[in-house]
Amino acid sequence: MKELLSRLLAHPVILTELIAASLLANLLALASPLFVIQVLNRYVAHGVDTTLATLTAGVLLAILLELGFRQVRLRLAGAVNAPYDEGLSEGAFGILTGSKTAAIESLPEALRLEVISATDSIRAAATPANVAALLDVPFALVFIVALYLLSPPLAVMAGGILAVVFVVALISLLSLRGTARDALLAGGRRRQLVASAVATGEAVRSFNRASFLKRRWLNESEAFLNLEHRVAARHGLIQSLTQSAQALLGVAVIAVGAVLVVKGELDVGALIGANILASRALGPLVRFAQMGDGFAKARQGLGLVREFAKLPLERKEGTGLVDFRGSIEFKDLAFAYPGARTPLFESLNLKLEPGAVLVVAGANGVGKTTLAQLLVGLLEPSRGQILVDGVDLTQIAPEWWRCQLVYLPQEPRFLDASLRDNMAGADGAPDEAELQRVIRAAGLKSFIDQNPGGLDQQVTGNGANLSLGIRRRLALARALAGGGMLGIFDEPTEGLDREGADHVYAAMNELVRNGRTVIAFSHDPYVLKGAQSVLDLNAKPVPKLLKRAPHDTKEAAH
Repeated sequence: MKELLSRLLAHPVILTELIAASLLANLLALASPLFVIQVLNRYVAHGVDTTLATLTAGVLLAILLELGFRQVRLRLAGAVNAPYDEGLSEGAFGILTGSKTAAIESLPEALRLEVISATDSIRAAATPANVAALLDVPFALVFIVALYLLSPPLAVMAGGILAVVFVVALISLLSLRGTARDALLAGGRRRQLVASAVATGEAVRSFNRASFLKRRWLNESEAFLNLEHRVAARHGLIQSLTQSAQALLGVAVIAVGAVLVVKGELDVGALIGANILASRALGPLVRFAQMGDGFAKARQGLGLVREFAKLPLERKEGTGLVDFRGSIEFKDLAFAYPGARTPLFESLNLKLEPGAVLVVAGANGVGKTTLAQLLVGLLEPSRGQILVDGVDLTQIAPEWWRCQLVYLPQEPRFLDASLRDNMAGADGAPDEAELQRVIRAAGLKSFIDQNPGGLDQQVTGNGANLSLGIRRRLALARALAGGGMLGIFDEPTEGLDREGADHVYAAMNELVRNGRTVIAFSHDPYVLKGAQSVLDLNAKPVPKLLKRAPHDTKEAAH
């Protein structure tokens, strides 16, 4: 609710128009009870048809005008919300895709999965209908004032009941805060478990892990359903209380009003009109009470979005070199993950001239992929510098830098889009001739020609519908489509058959022949034989550089 109010206060002109439209709509709403009073007291008593016709025409006009003002109010509220809703959704997704890798991966996956759902909760709570309902709450006093003019005792009694309903609504709104947050996180864990079961279906069946997953699902579902039941029970209680309040108000007005009629202090027409006025006054408060659940979810969602907004984003600013030649230098480079007792490596000093070939070797977990991600700019060093043609990588615009790379990650992931879209760069798909070149270079032509969908086949599950070998070849084609001056290959032949590995060797050698700098992270003996030098990350904490006589990787492979 606070977010909704802040949106309105940020647009004082529109807020003034909204208040004016609400005031006029609620004043016009008085026409109906006044019509009832006049018909019962004047037409029924005297039977003059022209009086009935005049009163009916007047109330119909008032109803149409009330409808018009309420529609205007909805449009004004929509105009206030539209830019916020669009910006909120775009901003949340931008945080997911634009945050620094280490920062976003430090958060539980359940939270990451829930951030977009959180924006939906905020948008659902700030709909134009909810804005209108919220604006109607203070104008319940219009009907209480009208009721007071008819009968002060009835107005005081109705006002007391309305105050109790308003307090109950506020209490319900405050009491749902913690439960709504817990339900939000529990829902994220359930969705994460579903995504895991779908992505690892083969492993679940092959290793008989279905019962394990089912137990986890039952535990998470029990916790989630308990929270949902608590929210539903609270919401049901509020609905029951408001319905009871409506019934109680009607009984009280009729009972007290009847006594006043018998005493001659009120007529029957005024009694019926008073009942209508009291009901109209209570209506906005009932709607407000029923919005408590939505407001609580929106508040928790907003808190989650704000937590994400604190994540550091990748730099957008920076320079680009006029002509990147492919020189790379590590100066006193060190990296340690947060909380680690020792660094993965430190005091790394190495300079590669354009066209050099370096193989980074080492056992699993010694930091090969980490060093590759440092080169790509996905991670930042704990100490030291990476210089590209003599310029610190931290001064280079990341988007420009990644256009200079031929990057093949160890575990490639793909967009849920077509094969063609997955081979596109930041500026769109390469032209057809270039596309066919990289397809042939990666050994994908046979697969694409035999596939009914061709290049339009959709990748799903981030590539889960493709075999491991095809994923590796598609990753190679995507890398080669970049055409940069620096090749970074992280375990490039892992998971490939001999034919697929030969395509990798050929692609790497082609880059070398064209004067590109190549850095391969691999324990493949053929890749090692093609290296000019080998950086051994097994040596701790300072990696050791071994010079080798250069060989052609392709020739070594044969």
